[in-house]
Amino acid sequence: MPIPEDVTGDEIDQDVRQELQSLPKTLAEDVAKNLVMVARLIDEDPEGAYGYSRVALRLASRVAAVREAAGFAAYANQKYGEALGEFRAARRMTGTVELWPVMADCERGLGRPEKALDMAGAPEVHKLDKAGQVEMRLVAAGARRDMGQLDAAIVTLQSPELASNSVQPWTARLRYAYADALLAAGRDREAREWFAKAVEADRDGSTDASDRLAELDGVEFVDALAEDAVDAPGEKAEAGEADRSVGSEGASAEDHDEDHDKNRDKNHDKNRDED
Repeated sequence: MPIPEDVTGDEIDQDVRQELQSLPKTLAEDVAKNLVMVARLIDEDPEGAYGYSRVALRLASRVAAVREAAGFAAYANQKYGEALGEFRAARRMTGTVELWPVMADCERGLGRPEKALDMAGAPEVHKLDKAGQVEMRLVAAGARRDMGQLDAAIVTLQSPELASNSVQPWTARLRYAYADALLAAGRDREAREWFAKAVEADRDGSTDASDRLAELDGVEFVDALAEDAVDAPGEKAEAGEADRSVGSEGASAEDHDEDHDKNRDKNHDKNRDED
């Protein structure tokens, strides 16, 4: 796959660069460039990111960072079985537990929420940092919802991190998940409160909490352009065929050209420059 000229491979993290030092220099550079493309595209173009991850995997399948990148690219494309396999491989190579929550979420994606809950109660969770533990809590709550256990999902999300007034990288997502669970359980008033709190914490727009809050408040956003493109019934009746002569949405290109030619012939001298 083509690599843009502005990608050098130096953009990767220092830890990944160190992993690639085990490879010949030219090969390491090629792998690094493909990993940069995975990171660059994974949010906006998951399919493209997946393609670059496969190239990197073909070049250096024994590098943990490559297996991890391939896992996230597959995960972004909802290829949960493939993603789980890559994450497991990366974990075997590194011995770390950082990927435990996303591995559990892959189990959810594969329709095995019970397995995800088993992982949420495993000893590995205690080895996670705070961010990882919050992520595991989110996955466990999602698994409860998958199983139709809404009340249990709500209880799962109730934690010191949720109650804290400090804003951390995970705060908006945690509050959003709690609000969404409350709403699913029919607790609209509480849900609105927590969507509002999610908006306060969502500084980078990682959730659509503001839209959900507006929806609960009955606020409707109207596209002004779309509104202008639709004529009121009364206006349309009065305009009749005149709409066609000005190229309205309902007129075909052929009709518009014909009317334009008639007008041009009628006002030849006056409108030559405009035509």
